[in-house]
Amino acid sequence: MLAALIRKELLALTRDAHGLAALFLMPVMFIVIMSLALKDVYSPPTRTLRYSVDAQDSGANTGSLLAQWQRQHGPPRPLGADWQERLRSGQLKYVLVLQAGLSDELATPALPKVALIKLLAEPGIDANLFNALRAELSGMAGESKARHALAAAGAPAPPEASMLSVVHAERFATSGPQPSAVQQNVPAWLVFGMFFVIAAMSSLFVHERSTGALARLQSLGVPRAVLLASKALPYLGVNAIQAALMLAVGVWLMPLIGGDALSLQGIHWGALFVTLVALSLAAVGMALALACALRTHAQATAVGPIVNVLMAAIGGIMVPKFVMPAFMQRIAEWSPMNWGLEALLSVLLRGGDVAAAMPHVLRLGGFAVLMFAIAALLFGRAPR
Repeated sequence: MLAALIRKELLALTRDAHGLAALFLMPVMFIVIMSLALKDVYSPPTRTLRYSVDAQDSGANTGSLLAQWQRQHGPPRPLGADWQERLRSGQLKYVLVLQAGLSDELATPALPKVALIKLLAEPGIDANLFNALRAELSGMAGESKARHALAAAGAPAPPEASMLSVVHAERFATSGPQPSAVQQNVPAWLVFGMFFVIAAMSSLFVHERSTGALARLQSLGVPRAVLLASKALPYLGVNAIQAALMLAVGVWLMPLIGGDALSLQGIHWGALFVTLVALSLAAVGMALALACALRTHAQATAVGPIVNVLMAAIGGIMVPKFVMPAFMQRIAEWSPMNWGLEALLSVLLRGGDVAAAMPHVLRLGGFAVLMFAIAALLFGRAPR
């Protein structure tokens, strides 16, 4: 009986071409578009920006600073008499103005009293890029002054020395790949795609109720638990296919279209499996509860997607949690989507094992049990 009901559910799902497109293609498109659009947010393209230099100082120290900048950022564009207009219009991203007296200032170990290096950026430049350029320029100037301070103290630094050698920086994880736009977006939109079964399940459920199919099945003595299981199991399979597809897109498709590759090297596969199972149960449980609560096609086509989008916005899917204000971060921690996302990030980015993902997995499991209980209660009270 259960096998026949599952087959019926799969037939209804496969005949809904638009529903299948929404379930599989939409999360894929989100991964592709957001990963490509946000690629440079995770690795700012400071070295490829068009720039010019207005060198008003010809001293050796200024020349050394400029040569170091060019090694990192490539040769500058010709300045030209119209550079201010080109800068305002965005044809140039920034202009370095090296004012007279800079070479002497760099040779002085004392702190500067006046800014002799100006970074003039075009009005529309991204704030992160602007801050990265300013920090790098300040660091180079500081290194130059430090060299002269050492020389004045009788301890000259070797030419290749850098203040960066003072700091050893790395992302601290026992294993797992380094984060990129793809590493951040695949887990996020995988979670979103799994929860999007709400729309498809609600629509089919309401259709069966309105046509009397559910009432006929119940009149034949089909137990309520079997009916609910026949609804849930096919969508657990759909979510499994979704997860495999999303991961495959990150691993194989993204590098082919110019994005970063999703790396699964070094991850704990058991932790990933447990996380995906808990996430799928939570998504299907919520979808089933909402499907039992809705009564009309209008509600099914509107409420499900709205709930999904709101949960994504609150849960850190559309907007990363770390950029939210503190009160929004506290709200995000109540979203099941955020639990799923944090569990996946623990496995895919932080090299976590089952124990590391377990706090979020238990939350997802508890949420799934609650949603299935609500679905059973609402289904029992549903009008025949």
